[in-house]
Amino acid sequence: MTLPSWQDAKLGGKIRAALWLETEVGLGNTFTKTELRKAFPEVAQIDRRLRDLRDFDWRIDTSRDDPALKQEEQRYVVKGAEVWIPGQAKAAKHKSSLSTAQRTKIWSDDNFLCRTCGIGAGEPYEDDKDVLSQLNVARREVTLLGGAIEFQMVTECKRCGSAGAKQVDLADLLGRVEGLSELEKQVFAGWIEADQRTRGAMEKLWGVFRTLPVASREAVRQAVTGDNE
Repeated sequence: MTLPSWQDAKLGGKIRAALWLETEVGLGNTFTKTELRKAFPEVAQIDRRLRDLRDFDWRIDTSRDDPALKQEEQRYVVKGAEVWIPGQAKAAKHKSSLSTAQRTKIWSDDNFLCRTCGIGAGEPYEDDKDVLSQLNVARREVTLLGGAIEFQMVTECKRCGSAGAKQVDLADLLGRVEGLSELEKQVFAGWIEADQRTRGAMEKLWGVFRTLPVASREAVRQAVTGDNE
């Protein structure tokens, strides 16, 4: 089947971006924002039009999703709905709009915190005090124990959400939890109960120890190991 031309301005930015990925980039290959913008110099916010494809089950990874990518690179990983075909350009079922009550319930369940970076609603970012956070609801792709994929809703700030969709393999995560020692599980359980990672006495001691000159580090080492030689 011959695809429409990605250069056809009548198709709109989102459809043209999908066709560009298919015909110019190719599944599994990488591209940069510069290349994307160069291909669509006349389309305002082409980056956002590309991100919109994630609502239709397209997967485009960034360096946050794939450490092998450079910061300016993205990879076309999964082809979603063929949005250039009439009737296909409907938002996926898991992207249906939420009521105000549903959205508030999700925020409340997540303690009004971004579950990615931990920032609260209306708080300034540490690296940019002039920008205040805005909380949204994101759909997280979760691979369940049986292998089925479910989209679960979670609180995420606008800045973290702009980095792209995230996935989690629940079986893999639970396997890693099982691999913890009993002491590590107790510490982890404490973080879960408090809904935050708290620094324990040992971590605070380590923070001070790292700042010590060599002679003082040696004194602490001897006190811990009982080795006075």
